[in-house]
Amino acid sequence: MKPMGRLGAGIGWRPEIADAVERLPGLDWVEVVAENVCPGHLPEALLRLRERGTKIVPHGVSLGLGGADRPDPAKLAALGERAVALGAPLVTEHIAFVRTTSPVLEAGHLLPVPRTRDALDVLCENVRIAQDALPVPLALENIAALFSWPGEEMTEGQFLTELVERTGVRLLVDVANLHTNRVNRGEDPAAVLDAIPLEALAYVHVAGGIERDGVWHDTHAHPVPPVVLDLLAELRSRVDPPGVLLERDDDFPVEAELASELAAIRAVVTPGAGTEEDSPARARESVAGQDGGPAGTTGAAGAADDGARTRVALGQAALLSALVAGTPVPEGFDRARIRVQARALAAKRADVVAKLAPELPVILGGRGPYREAFLTYAKARPMTAGYRRDALDFAEHLLVRDLPAGLAARRRLTSWWRERSGARPPHPLVRWARALTGRAA
Repeated sequence: MKPMGRLGAGIGWRPEIADAVERLPGLDWVEVVAENVCPGHLPEALLRLRERGTKIVPHGVSLGLGGADRPDPAKLAALGERAVALGAPLVTEHIAFVRTTSPVLEAGHLLPVPRTRDALDVLCENVRIAQDALPVPLALENIAALFSWPGEEMTEGQFLTELVERTGVRLLVDVANLHTNRVNRGEDPAAVLDAIPLEALAYVHVAGGIERDGVWHDTHAHPVPPVVLDLLAELRSRVDPPGVLLERDDDFPVEAELASELAAIRAVVTPGAGTEEDSPARARESVAGQDGGPAGTTGAAGAADDGARTRVALGQAALLSALVAGTPVPEGFDRARIRVQARALAAKRADVVAKLAPELPVILGGRGPYREAFLTYAKARPMTAGYRRDALDFAEHLLVRDLPAGLAARRRLTSWWRERSGARPPHPLVRWARALTGRAA
């Protein structure tokens, strides 16, 4: 595998901290959520970073390469367009599924794939499709999970190793996710690091979280804890990572705290803490090929047969339906953990919709009434087409029921909905008919 270009120390770029990011000392690169930028209308702050030579990597969250369906060509094209517009050296995504098509359901979150032969065959074919469509190399991230799949056939290390061997894809190792999975799934991070091909490492994510009632929540809204820095040191003892990035998505601290966290990360990965020459990854690289796959392989992943895709689709549909549509939890899953995940997905939906449509909490009388109304809506209406559509569906859900109760608030909500949907609000008779037939349920 060809050596990965150096990235250095970076931070996840977010609009809320754009000014602070520009002033951070010694910043080498940034990562931006691909779906949050438009190639033709890049934020001025990102343009200034690009002009001064700061590398920018688009990080996708919606491809769902671990899903049963083949990747959406339009989503692949959009990710590629962002890579070109940003002059990116690579793009990254996740080993996860995010939706099902039968039934049509959106998780709005990254969910783990089962570590089975069927799921690996599907994932490898999907990765190959993505690699062929993208203009730059692809790296995939291990995700954090609240639960495990029953009947898994491989460990995380075996799954990731075979993925790399069959596709030549790079790995984005998130050490915070390794810690999450240690708490939530009982997995040994050191065993994962020992097993995976670190010569395929593209870069590393570092982030904070919090533990509640024995569950670790990967919030990206808390300081990086010492236990995650310890895992970064574990990784550094095995390989010199080409890049390390601090992720922060919410509850942003003051600029000095961001700089301090970056300094702590740099201190862990400073050369001298370990050397490439004596690392396990360097030893494996001596037998690795230079054209995308390890020596002794053709680099081609066999296509997943229709039976494998069908079996993966059925399992993912049953799980996602239980998480977002209230159907029974499939046999073998930890029901308590599935309930925790279901609540987390609904809460995330409410938070993201409020961020995309900040007028809604205001119209509904504040965060508390908004959240109560949204969670009631979410119980009966799984998301099927993304968060922006979800905001409009929530508003229509309220209007169909002649909510909110206050006439002035209902008029404001009607106006908000009309401006964004391009349609007339439902006539009272239509509302009554929809309620009667259950369409608005």
